[in-house]
Amino acid sequence: MAYKITDACVNCGACEAECPAGAISEGDNVRVIDADTCVSCGTCVGACPTGAIEEE
Repeated sequence: MAYKITDACVNCGACEAECPAGAISEGDNVRVIDADTCVSCGTCVGACPTGAIEEE
């Protein structure tokens, strides 16, 4: 199951740096996760300082 980034995202980029699949990129003032690339490892969840990432 892929993850998604909620409105709590502050666009800090911590999750993008930790994603082993390279599924996270910068969108319009938030980070976004490409569901097709996401391997559902959950590494991004632990890296997010605002708790903005959750399972879809």
